[in-house]
Amino acid sequence: MRIRMTDGRTLVGCFLCTDRDCNVILGSAQEYLKPTDSFSAGEPRVLGLAMVPGHHIVSIEVELESLASLQYL
Repeated sequence: MRIRMTDGRTLVGCFLCTDRDCNVILGSAQEYLKPTDSFSAGEPRVLGLAMVPGHHIVSIEVELESLASLQYL
């Protein structure tokens, strides 16, 4: 799942849960910073388990290529 935030950051991780306030919990999350003129988007920062406040969420997308690579035990 890819979540774009109001400050320009993008979080990519595995959706775990949400609550009534639209907060989202991502597992194995990685943070991508908004590219600027002085700094190009480089390596993502590994966050692990992350809680994203609902009022900071601009958009949520499901990554289909991630779904295809899932392995069920």
